[in-house]
Amino acid sequence: MNFRSLEDFWAFYMNQHSKASTRRWHFAGTLFSILFLFSSLLFSWWFLFLVPFCGYGCAIYSHLFVEKNFPETLRHPFWSLLCDFKMFGFMLTGKMDREIKRLGKRPVF
Repeated sequence: MNFRSLEDFWAFYMNQHSKASTRRWHFAGTLFSILFLFSSLLFSWWFLFLVPFCGYGCAIYSHLFVEKNFPETLRHPFWSLLCDFKMFGFMLTGKMDREIKRLGKRPVF
């Protein structure tokens, strides 16, 4: 699939993250990746090794065992990273449910 814009990919991305638990796993992975990135800047560069492990580890786990689909980060790494941070922002601000409704999706629990 070829996507022409972030908004086009975003709708597809949200289809791939239909379950709330998948989104929560992504949130946790992104949060810990950010914390480890800052820890590497403040304490030791060794924390950098944990950044991709946490971020991608939580995401891939959630796709394989929760959502039961293929992690799109392997096919579309740049778009997926941008959308992951977009989803993280919506979840952090409590606007994820509103965004799901805007896209016309029904949340799956």
